[in-house]
Amino acid sequence: MIKTLLVRGLLVGLLAGLVAGAFAFFLGEPHVDSAIALEEAAPTGHASGEPGHDHGEGASEGHGHGDEAVVSRPVQRAGLFLATGLYGVAVGGVFALAFAGLRGRVGPRSEPLLAVAAAATAFAAIVLIPFLKYPANPPAVGDPATINARTLLYVVMVVVGLASVAIGVAATRRVTVRETWARALVGGVCFLVPVVAAWALLPTVDEVPAGFPASLLWDFRVASLGTQLVFWAAFGALFAVAGERAKARVS
Repeated sequence: MIKTLLVRGLLVGLLAGLVAGAFAFFLGEPHVDSAIALEEAAPTGHASGEPGHDHGEGASEGHGHGDEAVVSRPVQRAGLFLATGLYGVAVGGVFALAFAGLRGRVGPRSEPLLAVAAAATAFAAIVLIPFLKYPANPPAVGDPATINARTLLYVVMVVVGLASVAIGVAATRRVTVRETWARALVGGVCFLVPVVAAWALLPTVDEVPAGFPASLLWDFRVASLGTQLVFWAAFGALFAVAGERAKARVS
């Protein structure tokens, strides 16, 4: 049974990844192109508008986005589908193993409902919670010198999100009252406490250069979050449908 779930997760993850890739291609890539244009038009290669050094005719070779880059933009766009597809396969495998452990123990008894609930919970834990503290940034935003620190902070928020879900679920299961609303309230509070504490205690990162268009930053972040939302919505729905069809064939 675990092997069946694993294969299902891998295939569903691939499909959901390609769907998310299509969303990112049509709604996200135009904002990336706009940010790259700002970055390459700036004297220092950034969109800060600050005076920089004159690198001469070879200045464009320092950028990794333009047509003269080692990997051209057309290749990067094509590689987007490869990246989202591989991401989907990896997530699908992990999700299937987690689903096998949750089934019959936590969440709805109905497998399709459990698949949707688990996908929604995963989106909240590993995407939404970190995103609200450390949202995605387009090219030209962010100091290259702090990329390791920013990555570490993002990973910490992912861990906080996963831990908060685990704490909330454990608290809900341990509550002895029968009222559903009371159990949900206790679980919700236990979930929010570590999240709010992390948001308050972890440092804020604000490296948006002066003069960078706020509308472009907003549109890029919405598209980035939307790509993840599309992936997890598609994944949850497809996993649920695949499970229901497999159950119907067995019956």
